[in-house]
Amino acid sequence: MKKRRCGLGLRRRFFKRRSQAGTAVDRKGVMAMTKRSGRSRFIFLCLAAAVILFTVFMLIPTMNIFRMSLFVRSAYSTTEEFVWLQNFSRLMADSNFIRSMQNTILLIVVVTVVTFGLALIFAAILSREKIKGQNFFRIIFYIPNILSVVVISAIFSAIYDTNNGTLNSLLSLFKGETVAVLWKGEGMVMVSLIIAMVWQAIGYYMVMYMASMASVPQSLYESASLDGAGRLTQFFQITLPLIWTNIRTTLTFFIISTINMAFLFVKAMTSGGPNGASEVALSYMYKQAYTNSTYGYGMAIGVMVFLFSFGLSALVNVVTKREPLEF
Repeated sequence: MKKRRCGLGLRRRFFKRRSQAGTAVDRKGVMAMTKRSGRSRFIFLCLAAAVILFTVFMLIPTMNIFRMSLFVRSAYSTTEEFVWLQNFSRLMADSNFIRSMQNTILLIVVVTVVTFGLALIFAAILSREKIKGQNFFRIIFYIPNILSVVVISAIFSAIYDTNNGTLNSLLSLFKGETVAVLWKGEGMVMVSLIIAMVWQAIGYYMVMYMASMASVPQSLYESASLDGAGRLTQFFQITLPLIWTNIRTTLTFFIISTINMAFLFVKAMTSGGPNGASEVALSYMYKQAYTNSTYGYGMAIGVMVFLFSFGLSALVNVVTKREPLEF
């Protein structure tokens, strides 16, 4: 009897422990499921908020621009007339629009090439060479990027002033006679805009490329030096290939930002003048939509700018694609 009772007691304790162990496992499983469920709800809420914001503030306004480009309507009127593609056919025959697109393309090409070229050169010099006051030069180059476009436009308007401007004063000093170059005249206004835009953007991209160059191992440069490679060869054979991914990414964003920044500089410095010589696509769109009250025509210009930006970005992305190098 005692052995039987002892056996029963052992079995009861065994099953009790097993039951307790199973309960603990079940609790852990429930807690893990609850944690996963809570994480899933959090991710869903974040994605839902992002999708809603994108739809409300990006997708719907963009679709509305495409819709309005098919109508004739005043900017301050609710009456509209469906004209299908007549606004776009007008654009193709509008010499002012064609000129504004030419100016936009000119700014994109020249500002991008000059800005990226100088930013890479200065970044390489400040990263590789031992120069006193490197941090000082970084700050000096970066300051224009934190200034507003209005402030920069005021600075360059003072520099370009015909009578008392810095440039004309320096030219007069060197030539020994009064020089009155019209820096914002029809012949020079685009050059003046290019200089201002390059000055504003160069510091930001220089700092970005310096950060990329800092991650390149010095051992690669040392090995190249032992093989007889000079600074220029090292720059093209080592530095550029290893930071190419960063250059490619920033190039796409810079092209889009140049289209927007050109509008801001034109509005602040020249207002599209003189005689439309500095008009760009977005400033011409703004003028047609809100100054001339041809809202539908302005939206057609906006559609063309949107398609041009999208197509150019896709083209640049394809042309600059290459296998990333690792070290």
